[in-house]
Amino acid sequence: MSDLTNIKSKIFNDPLYGFISIHRGIIFDVIEHPWFQRLRRINQLGLTNVVYTGANHTRFQHTLGAYHLMNQAIQVIRQKGHKVTDEEAEGVYLAILLHDIGHGPFSHTLEHSIIEGVSHEDISIQFMKKLSEEFNGALDLAISIFTNTYPKYYLHQLVSSQLDMDRLDYLMRDSFFTGVSEGVIGSDRIIQMLDVADGKLVVEAKGIYSIEKFIIARRLMYWQVYLHKTVLSAESLLVRVMKRAAELERSGSNLFGSPALKFFMGQRIKKSDFENDPKVLELFSQLDDFDLISAIKVWQSSDDKVLSLLSKKLIRRELLKVRFGTQEVSENEIEKTVLDAASLLNLSVTEAKQFVIYGKVENTAFKPASEHIDILHKDGSVHHIGEDADLLNFSVLSEPVVKHFICYPSK
Repeated sequence: MSDLTNIKSKIFNDPLYGFISIHRGIIFDVIEHPWFQRLRRINQLGLTNVVYTGANHTRFQHTLGAYHLMNQAIQVIRQKGHKVTDEEAEGVYLAILLHDIGHGPFSHTLEHSIIEGVSHEDISIQFMKKLSEEFNGALDLAISIFTNTYPKYYLHQLVSSQLDMDRLDYLMRDSFFTGVSEGVIGSDRIIQMLDVADGKLVVEAKGIYSIEKFIIARRLMYWQVYLHKTVLSAESLLVRVMKRAAELERSGSNLFGSPALKFFMGQRIKKSDFENDPKVLELFSQLDDFDLISAIKVWQSSDDKVLSLLSKKLIRRELLKVRFGTQEVSENEIEKTVLDAASLLNLSVTEAKQFVIYGKVENTAFKPASEHIDILHKDGSVHHIGEDADLLNFSVLSEPVVKHFICYPSK
C-alpha cells in the first residue's frame, strides 16, 4: 500500500476538469499497463459519432475523469469526519479506474455480440484479478470494493450505484463531446453534498435539486444521445455485420481479421473460458475498435454478398431507416418490409432478412427497486429521495418507457 500523501503526481490535462493529478505508484503503474492503455482505442459512445460528430472520446478519458471525481468525493467524505484510510482510498481509486477495463470494441454496442452472455463487468473482474497477481496482491482491496464484499458499503456505492462517480463523469463528458446541453449536471455540487449515514452513501437535503436535475439529465440523454434513432440504426447495423462475419467464420470461411478478432469470431467463448484459460483474456486485451474497422473495410469486398453489402453500408454511412412505435412490430409488417428490401437491394428473401432489424429499446430514469438515493436531513433522519422530492414524480420516473422499432433499407 502506498502513502498517497508523499507520492509525486502525474498530470493529465482534461477538457472537462483541467489538470487531473494521478498518484504515482501502483495507481500510475496500472494506468501505464498495456491493458489499461487499450482503453485509448475504445470509443466511449460506440457509433454515436455518426450523429454527434464530436463524440470521439474514449474509455480512457472517461476512466480518468471518474478517478478525478472519486478523489474529490473521498476528500469531501473525509472532511465530514468519516475515516477513509489511505489503503481504502487507493482501493477505491483503483476500482473506479478499472471499472470499465472489460469493455470490448465500441463499448456497449457489441457487449453481447463478440462474446455472448458475458458482461464487461465480468471481464473487468478477470482483468483486475490478473493485474492483482502481477502486482503482488495490490489490487485485492479494489476487487473487494468493486464486487461489494468490503464492509464499507458506501465505497462500493461510489463505484457502482445510482449515484456513482461513473455516472457523474459520463453524463458531463458525453454532454460535452456531443454538444447536448441536457446532460449538464452540477457534479461539483453533488459531490460536495455527499455524506455517509449508517454506512451508506447519502446526499445532504440541500442538494436534492441537484439530484433531481441529475436524474432528469440521464433520462434526456438516453433519448437524445444513447438511444437516438440514427445511432440505433448504425449500431444495429454493426451488430448485424459482426453476427454475419461470425457465422461465416464458424462455417469455415477464412475472413480477414486480426488474430484476436478471428479467435473470438471463430468460436463461442463463455465466462468460464475467461476464468480458466489465460489465453482468452490475453487475446481479448488485444481487441479494440481498430480491429473491427480494419476488418469491416476489407469485408466490403467479401465474396459473401450479405457481408459485403452490410459492411459497405456501415463504412459509407448508408444507414437503415428507423421507425419507432408504441406497439410491437407485427409479423405482417416484418414480412412486407423484408419483401420490399429484397426488391430494393436485389437480394433473395433470406438474404434480405439480414437488412431488416427490429426490437425494442427501454429507458428507465430511476430504479428504486434496485437501489435508493437517500437524503440526509439536519435532524439526522434519512429519507428516500422519492419521499422528499417536490419537483419530480418518482413513481412515473421509475416506470420504464418502451419504444419498439424496425430498421430497414430505403432509397
